[in-house]
Amino acid sequence: MSKYLLVNEVFLLKNKKYLYMLTGTILSLIAAFSYTLFQNHELKEDLEKEKAETLMLESEKDYQQMVSFYKQKGKEDKPQKSGYVIRKKAEKLSKQFKKESDGRFKEEWGKFLVREALRNDVDPYIVYELLRVETGNKFDPTLVGPETKYGRAYGMAQFMENTAPWIAEMAGMKYESKEQLFDPYYAIQLSIVYLDYLHAKYDDWDKALTAYHRGIYGLEKYIQKEGHAKSWYAKEIQEKAEEQELIAVGKK
Repeated sequence: MSKYLLVNEVFLLKNKKYLYMLTGTILSLIAAFSYTLFQNHELKEDLEKEKAETLMLESEKDYQQMVSFYKQKGKEDKPQKSGYVIRKKAEKLSKQFKKESDGRFKEEWGKFLVREALRNDVDPYIVYELLRVETGNKFDPTLVGPETKYGRAYGMAQFMENTAPWIAEMAGMKYESKEQLFDPYYAIQLSIVYLDYLHAKYDDWDKALTAYHRGIYGLEKYIQKEGHAKSWYAKEIQEKAEEQELIAVGKK
């Protein structure tokens, strides 16, 4: 054996344990890195799951509040409006709404809207203006809203799939698929029932309309940020509704 090989062998024997330690360290680092990647992946999945569960809990709270509200409301003894008075007002306002929308909002839709709004003690002008804003003045019953982190909104009243079934139940209607939201009468009915609930909950149109637009928890965040509930959405609907009412009584 040459002197050079002998020296190398001696060096390797002396440093064998250090080589083992270095190899072990490298393997430990690889294992730790892999575990960190695994943990980050699990953390991301947990956060997404937690976010989904939070949305479900918030929606469930809204639903339970609505159930409680309508159970209480069912026990109230409210006088019924005259069917004749409702019919006459429905005929008058349906023509007004059709004219104001340049024919886009059909007269039969207006008659239905006014009858159901008055039957539920909801301002029909508010309902009409809400539908106008929600559809961008098009009153398109087939409208599909843009994609959001909560999904899309459908129909003239722009309801989402996680909200519509519960409101439909409160209205005593079946909900089978989002296709029903494209039915203008179905959409109008849901909007009236939901507005009835929100206005009774807050006794304030600013809060009710902002909640319709942003959601109940979106309303809370808006108030925390702005210090009030007077969103552009609530302001525009109420101002336009007041204008419609002035037209109806011939003061404009």
